[in-house]
Amino acid sequence: MLGCLIEKEMTTPDYYPMTINALQAACNQKSNRSPVVDYTEAEVIQAVDGLREHGVARTVHGKGDRSLKYRHVVNDVMGLGPEPAAVLAVLLLRGPQTVGELRTRTGRYVEFANLAEVAEQLRTLQEAETPLIEMLVRRPGEKESRFRHLLGGDESADAASPVQEAPPSDEPDDTARVAELERELVLLRDRVARMERELGLDS
Repeated sequence: MLGCLIEKEMTTPDYYPMTINALQAACNQKSNRSPVVDYTEAEVIQAVDGLREHGVARTVHGKGDRSLKYRHVVNDVMGLGPEPAAVLAVLLLRGPQTVGELRTRTGRYVEFANLAEVAEQLRTLQEAETPLIEMLVRRPGEKESRFRHLLGGDESADAASPVQEAPPSDEPDDTARVAELERELVLLRDRVARMERELGLDS
């Protein structure tokens, strides 16, 4: 629900804030969603009321509006700019993603010049006062680690299982160590890219 509000504000601002009917249609759309859902109006109302209770959504009483409308206040409450908000929205709407997938799928919201810029936004979300995302350890056959949001909701057990839940073993935890090294590499690349930009070496 929150992902839909962020998405529509950034991609279709002329139709934002949103009525319950518009929000229901956004949640149930077949594209850019994983999983695809089929929420009833009552479920949407219950969910948006929950967002209001948590202080991340508000009602809007526009002059001449026949129906009550809703908007998110993530940028104010969580201190997020449009770039990290876009990354968060894609994670909310499409589940765990790699850095490359996030760069591609946030293209409708904002433009990232490279993977390092996406990594910078992921770091912002990870290092928030209350972390908003976490990195998942690569599963067998995967080339890259994925990131998932930490704002609750229904995710598949497969996607939501962090490495810490693996059965204990007497063998060294090489998988976790490699994942941590990958994370550090992404952060180092991000820092190098920013230094190059500051020194004018990225042209």
